[in-house]
Amino acid sequence: MKVKLLTYTPEPEKYIATAAKLCYANSDVDSLLDGLTEEKVDSFIDMLASIGHESPIEHVSFTFAIEGISRACSHQLVRHRIASYSQQSQRYVSMDGFDYVTPPEIAEDEEIKALYDEQMYNITESYRALADALEQKHFKSFTEQGQDEKTARRNAKKKAIEDARFVLPNACETKIVVTMNARTLMHFFRLRCCNRAQWEIRAVANEMLRQAYAAAPHIFRNAGPSCVSGACPEGKMSCGKAAEMRALFEKMKEQDC
Repeated sequence: MKVKLLTYTPEPEKYIATAAKLCYANSDVDSLLDGLTEEKVDSFIDMLASIGHESPIEHVSFTFAIEGISRACSHQLVRHRIASYSQQSQRYVSMDGFDYVTPPEIAEDEEIKALYDEQMYNITESYRALADALEQKHFKSFTEQGQDEKTARRNAKKKAIEDARFVLPNACETKIVVTMNARTLMHFFRLRCCNRAQWEIRAVANEMLRQAYAAAPHIFRNAGPSCVSGACPEGKMSCGKAAEMRALFEKMKEQDC
């Protein structure tokens, strides 16, 4: 898995404070940036956090590139609807010889992993066989329609992998670019950095938080699972490790100071 913060709104904390200033001060648009010292910016952000006023932090966004995650993980990721996504297409990109993610519980047992790898191999062979058979079928059809051989071959290959992809597993690796505003990111971290989140998306979320915090530490000072900044909302389903989680995320953020 690889996560890279590609870009984010310049001076994000300053522009969140600017939006907050408009809400609470009698300032016109020409003077919004006047007097916004670092201390005042921090004060505005602290005030927003203390009263739960989150809309001003929607004005800044962060864009991440993520690769080496499974389709199972990306399906969870795209459920966060207030975001923009661009994902590698299995319709246009051949998955012949695809890489795949192996869950830790499978990887640590040689016998189970052998079964898993064998299944991935079988799926790879099925994908190739289907793609080849479909390509031949479409090539014949396209040439009969009058396409020249080069064009028919190109179109047949594209058409073939469109349907061959249906045999691909959730384990198949994918790549995706994600843009979220800071408020959505905070919500994402509360849910996906939690111990009860699935292991793969939790690893993605933790790394996204680490990089977002390094870029804008005051915005994400209290970011993380719900128990980092308040009470655990999971009730009887709680992992019971709130103190450990607070210590873990505090240490992570200290390392990026």
